[in-house]
Amino acid sequence: MKKGLFISLSAVFLLSGCVSTTKDVQPAKKVDAKTETKVTKTVTQEKQKVKKTVTSQTKKMKMPMQHKKMKMFQTVDAKDAILLQKGPNKEHCAICGMNLVKFYKTNHAATLGDHKVQYCSIHCLTDHIKEGAELENPMVVDVTTLKFIPVTEAFYVVGSDVRGTMSMVSKYAFKNLDDAKAFQKKHGGKIMDFYSAWQVAKKDFQK
Repeated sequence: MKKGLFISLSAVFLLSGCVSTTKDVQPAKKVDAKTETKVTKTVTQEKQKVKKTVTSQTKKMKMPMQHKKMKMFQTVDAKDAILLQKGPNKEHCAICGMNLVKFYKTNHAATLGDHKVQYCSIHCLTDHIKEGAELENPMVVDVTTLKFIPVTEAFYVVGSDVRGTMSMVSKYAFKNLDDAKAFQKKHGGKIMDFYSAWQVAKKDFQK
């Protein structure tokens, strides 16, 4: 009876996976302190290599985002811009509303009745005339001095590779012919008087 009970319990242990298999398990080998130190050092070095690689790759990915935007050719510092208009919107083009300081080097201005109006470009000046505005004493910014000069005294470099304002064909004005020629030599384009440049500007409105 005892023997049968013993066999039955052994069978239960076997079926439940609780039978000892100690004889098949090899005892763990002890690692000496020198070997353990060497392994730890190797693992640490590998971690450092991985960290450096990840950091380097992350920096390369972030590099383009850190580049500052280049200032447009037309843009000047606010202290260097001359604003002839009055009122709360004096910093904005009378026609399109663009910021006059940002597009200052292509600014034009004129007298309308008893006040001055200022434009971001000859394009918007032309647009205002097209709408029927009776403008007097039109002026343009001299790229070299950043001061307004009468358009009749300006030499326009039309169609250079420098980006234009409100037009695919750029138009930059200079009081001094030598300055216009120097700009033309560097950036291309044709030198014209105001009337000729204005005729080019009017083509923007042709359908």
